[in-house]
Amino acid sequence: MSELKDSLFDLNFFTAQELVPDPYPYFDELREKGPVTREPHMGVYAVTGHAEAVSVFKDTENFSSCISATGPYPGLPFTPDSDDISAQIEKHRSELPLHEHMVTMDPPDHTRARSLLSRLLTPRRIQENEEFMTRLADRYIDTFLANGSTELMHDYAKPFALLTIADFLGVPEEDHEEFQIALGSPRPGARPGALDLEVMADNPLQWLDDKFSAYIEDRRSAPRGDVLTGLAEAKYKDGSTPEVIEVVRTATFLFAAGQETTTKLISAALRIIAERPDLQQQLRDDPDLIPLFVEETLRIESPVKSAFRVARRDTTVGDVHVPVGSTVMVCPGAVNRDPDQFPESETFDVNRTNVREHLAFGRGIHSCPGSPLARVEGRVTIEKFLDRMDDIRLSEAHHGPAGERRFDYEPTYILRGVTNLHLDFTPKEGGAA
Repeated sequence: MSELKDSLFDLNFFTAQELVPDPYPYFDELREKGPVTREPHMGVYAVTGHAEAVSVFKDTENFSSCISATGPYPGLPFTPDSDDISAQIEKHRSELPLHEHMVTMDPPDHTRARSLLSRLLTPRRIQENEEFMTRLADRYIDTFLANGSTELMHDYAKPFALLTIADFLGVPEEDHEEFQIALGSPRPGARPGALDLEVMADNPLQWLDDKFSAYIEDRRSAPRGDVLTGLAEAKYKDGSTPEVIEVVRTATFLFAAGQETTTKLISAALRIIAERPDLQQQLRDDPDLIPLFVEETLRIESPVKSAFRVARRDTTVGDVHVPVGSTVMVCPGAVNRDPDQFPESETFDVNRTNVREHLAFGRGIHSCPGSPLARVEGRVTIEKFLDRMDDIRLSEAHHGPAGERRFDYEPTYILRGVTNLHLDFTPKEGGAA
């Protein structure tokens, strides 16, 4: 065992940059100590076992999601003063980051907020969005196909994910370019304007809140029969009409969160395809394997590295006692490589029979509502790249030769994804859209 691996458990997972490119030896070290292990620096209970992770995700009685977006930083705004801190959480909830968004809510507020999505996340709407993303994929590929190379994140993944969710939520097409410029994914050749500086200096979620507030207020006063109208007219299950801001925050968080995980899925999938000519050919020979390939990519390269809960009361996870007020860190990147759940878990197996048991999108009431979209975005992208390009490979000039690859990853303990991915390929004869 290498010196680095021997010392991994003694490193602070939350700040150690050595773990950003490859966190998996650290996860393996944690798992060797047990499926639930108390991390010594922050006192966080790390969950690396699949069964234990499912139990935490599904247990809203003993675990609150109020810290799900931040984990141990900045910590609880209070000191637990009883053996059940549920009342304290509610009293201080407004002091926690992103408290107004669904991801940090607990029932019954979460149940009410999520119910608004039922009018939007319908099979028909997903099918309509797939038709849009198919055209969009071709449009972006057209901009770089003749070059025989691309930097995937800038040229395709980020703008593709942004405009896909914009279309899904009904953002008018005439506003698409404004969204691209404001949120940092302008169309090829577009020059960022003053709006970039304004948004980057402030809160992008606030900009989204303002835009969607205007949309929802307009559709409530003048319905148009479009997607935004459906969102504006959505009601809670008891028939009551939500405040505009409640609808808006449901839409804007889906907008923001959906992009991050999708771009990371797309880049991971194309990186695997570019590094595995055998697998690339297998997908070309049998396109029906592409959905399974997407699932196995999600399993072995989970876009989310850590998801957090706080213990409302003394409880246990597996056989480990978790005291009230403790932070619990579920590690999907570790859980999805649990060999007790996924035999030969380090091997990428496109025919893995239980691959959909991965927890890349979570489980329980907080399972990612945008997961159907992300899956379609991944499938459509792979289909289009394989259809229009031959011999997709990593750029050795940027990433080094096989066996000596170099990648830059986002330096965050919550998400896992490369900052850039340079691909070379041969434009396919007859591959024009």
